[in-house]
Amino acid sequence: MSDHIQINLGDHQYPLIINNAFNFSCLSKRLQDKKVLLVSNETVAPLYLDEIKSALPFCQLFECILPDGEQHKNLLSWELILNSLADCGLTRTDVLISIGGGVICDMTGFAAASWMRGVDFIQVPTTLLSQIDASIGGKTGINHPRGKNLIGAFHQPLAVMINTTTLQTLPQREFVAGIGEAIKYAGINQPDFAHWLSDNQTGIMSLDDEVLRELIVRCCRFKADLVEQDEKEQGIRALLNLGHTFGHALEAATAYQGYLHGEAVALGMVMAAELSFQLGFCDSELRKTLERLLRGFKLPYRLKKSIAAEQLVELMRLDKKVQSGQHRLILMKGLGQAFIAKGIEENDILNAIRACV
Repeated sequence: MSDHIQINLGDHQYPLIINNAFNFSCLSKRLQDKKVLLVSNETVAPLYLDEIKSALPFCQLFECILPDGEQHKNLLSWELILNSLADCGLTRTDVLISIGGGVICDMTGFAAASWMRGVDFIQVPTTLLSQIDASIGGKTGINHPRGKNLIGAFHQPLAVMINTTTLQTLPQREFVAGIGEAIKYAGINQPDFAHWLSDNQTGIMSLDDEVLRELIVRCCRFKADLVEQDEKEQGIRALLNLGHTFGHALEAATAYQGYLHGEAVALGMVMAAELSFQLGFCDSELRKTLERLLRGFKLPYRLKKSIAAEQLVELMRLDKKVQSGQHRLILMKGLGQAFIAKGIEENDILNAIRACV
């Protein structure tokens, strides 16, 4: 049994298929006799590459295995994918398939967007974070030493194939980091989802397949709705960046090794809630509510004293959401009431960060 969510973007539609197996039969006609480059990393490939190869008997398969870790989401890894595409002779009619977490999804998508000005790719996300966020919506990219995802493109996939059983092999810290992205949806426009997460905390943390499936389906639908309304992030889709401007700065400040992405987003949401409170948009209960939820899932909600607020603000200046030198942040008027706030003063941001130590 599988859940099927269709993403409709005007002249481009693609399916999100959620089940408990690697099944590409629905794409067999699109992939028949094509060259396919499988892109994965040294951690995920030994777990799933052979199984996926056996599920693709109708293709000519090649592989590109990259180092694992956010620190490798860079120009070198992107170039390694492009070199593999060249070595294997993939053309505009061929396909890339990502197999891994958000880093692999983003880099494979960017390579697909870049190769011959755009070729098809399929996302096979294997982490909770990539299944409910990174693989959906066509944002692709790599990091620059000065900031996260500063190099990239919008390039929608041919399909997203989610196999929920991959979560059983995920390290607990990686799994929990994905919950940070799930909580984000509650902060944006799904306040009832916060109650669902609390009520199902035991099932989620024990990896109950039925509960995890519902979690993934809910989050995919939340994101699909926003992406369909605003594919290129000109308006409402920007709300998906809740916690991310702070979070990206946290990742860059620790050389992408101090916080996992979902952990940084979780702490970033606390900072956004504190800033919202200090600017008078909400009461202090919002931050307390978020912190209770994060504590329940053992996610960070306090900034390490070793990280300076001034360093974070400096890194935030390079964020893609800065416009004409002014900070544009996603703040909240309450749980589920996120909005785009423009012209935020740096001194206010500094004060909010310092209050979260």
